Formats: sequence, C-alpha cells, structure tokens
Amino acid sequence: MQTGITAKNNNKHYNRAKLIAGLWTLLIFILCFIPGQGLPKVNIPLADKWAHMLLFGVFAILWHRTVPNGGIRYKFMLLLITVYVGWLVEYVQGHYVPNRSQDNVDTLADGIGGLAGIVLFALYQRFNKGASAQAHEE
Repeated sequence: MQTGITAKNNNKHYNRAKLIAGLWTLLIFILCFIPGQGLPKVNIPLADKWAHMLLFGVFAILWHRTVPNGGIRYKFMLLLITVYVGWLVEYVQGHYVPNRSQDNVDTLADGIGGLAGIVLFALYQRFNKGASAQAHEE
C-alpha cells in the first residue's frame, strides 16, 4: 500500500515540476517578446547576456527536475533544447518583434546558462544524495 502512496506522491511532484517548468518557459517568451521600446534602459555592462544566462539556466534546472534521473543523453538533449529555444526566441525577436533584433551572442549566452543549469543540478543531486543517504542511516 505504501508503494502506491509513494508513487502517487512522486507523480504529483513531477506534475508540479512540469507545470513550473512550463510556466517559466512561458515567462521567457513573454519577456523576450516585449517590443524594444518597452524595455527599461539598464547601465550594467552585458546585462542582457547575464539575463539570458539566468533565464536559461533556471529553464534547464526546472526542466531537469521533471526527469531528475535523466542520464547523460537526457542532459545533452536538454542542452540542445535549451540552445534551440534560445535561438528560436532570437529568431522571432529579429523577424517579428518591433525594435528588437536577432543576436546570436544571446543564443550563446542561453546555451552557457543552460549548461550551467545542468551542471548545477547534477552537483545538487550528487550532494543531496549523500546527505539523504546519511539521514537514512541515522
């Protein structure tokens, strides 16, 4: 009976993770499709690149949480998806959003952010498993 409860809780967890990841993805699209004249002026060097790395780093972490036991193939596929979504955002900005342009360096920043998110999530899992195993032994 307890196995069924655990499976049900895990399913709820993964469904919630998918919802959060999907909402974050929607937020990325909303923020990136704001017309250029609607954006605030910021005097921080490379602020746009840091924003892209942060947005897509969190994107990768949140989507990785939907498949926490994903192996190296999943991580690689997630990185490719992150870069593709970043490129798609830039393409749409450059062709359909007023006063915005396609910037391939932003796509690079998206990929770097995605890679950082994947690595951070893997490190979190590694250290969290060790802490979790210690707690179960005590």
